[in-house]
Amino acid sequence: MAKAIRFYETGGPEVLKWESVEVGEPGPGEVRIRHEAVGLNFADTYFRTGLYPAPLPAGMGVEAAGVIEAVGTGVTRFREGDRVTYTGSPLGAYSTERVMPAEHLISLPDGIEFETAAAMTMRGLTTSYLLRRIYPLRSGDTVLLHAAAGGVGLIFSQWAKLLGLNVIGTVSNDQKAEVARAHGCDHVIIYTRENVAERVRDLTDGAGVPVVFDSIGASTFETSLDSLARRGLLVAFGTASGPLPPIEPMKLALKGSLFFTRPALADYIAEPAERADLAGELFGHVAAGRIKIEINQHYALEEAAQAHRDLESGKTIGSSVFSF
Repeated sequence: MAKAIRFYETGGPEVLKWESVEVGEPGPGEVRIRHEAVGLNFADTYFRTGLYPAPLPAGMGVEAAGVIEAVGTGVTRFREGDRVTYTGSPLGAYSTERVMPAEHLISLPDGIEFETAAAMTMRGLTTSYLLRRIYPLRSGDTVLLHAAAGGVGLIFSQWAKLLGLNVIGTVSNDQKAEVARAHGCDHVIIYTRENVAERVRDLTDGAGVPVVFDSIGASTFETSLDSLARRGLLVAFGTASGPLPPIEPMKLALKGSLFFTRPALADYIAEPAERADLAGELFGHVAAGRIKIEINQHYALEEAAQAHRDLESGKTIGSSVFSF
């Protein structure tokens, strides 16, 4: 018997249940994985609350790393004993063991530890597509990044420096500001006591930035628009503070012919070749030490409810993992 976190209704962290589950053998196109580490992501809370709908009852979690223990018929890319990582559907990563489609798996290089993979597969691939697929960023460009001390933020800032970008990051307090600077932010704005849009204008000689990367959502939407340069792009890739308000097209015109996009990681890793390309560049930077993955919170899997409380309250810094 394996152990897993499951939920039978949507709601607060208390709906998460620690249970024994039957895993079974993999069917055609599937593998059975023994997890070595599991990632904690803000997207997990969206499923738990019902913001992202899921048929109930359901497992929890979309990211983990481990070893393949059994392979179903038709699986040719993987074999027993392979080290793998993954992010994405179907739900069920909060488990000691599971059966899942092999098509979602990514081979994990020997030089990357399981905990590192679980802490950075979703965040790293998100950073990869944000920096490499969304906008033709050039060395010397300045961008605004919200939640600069978060899991994506710390990877993003390091990678951005490798590309020659200048990063203005926002954080909630002095401790997080120090962390953001240490990972590559050129300027840090503490949004709890500074006007972000005004500071961005000051730092860019009044021009604003060509791109804002915003994972916060409702509470930062207007600030993000007001921080953009003429014909700038708002990339809203998360909704930590709640769903975005309806977009008024005329407002985009009046604020400088602005552009808006709400991308999802799933659409950038759906094709195996593109997924391999994005993962290859990420793994290369991490293995070479050019990007360091900060794991600042470790939890036992049965502590999932507390992990969600910490995540939603803003207590966490960098990445968090469930360890076995």
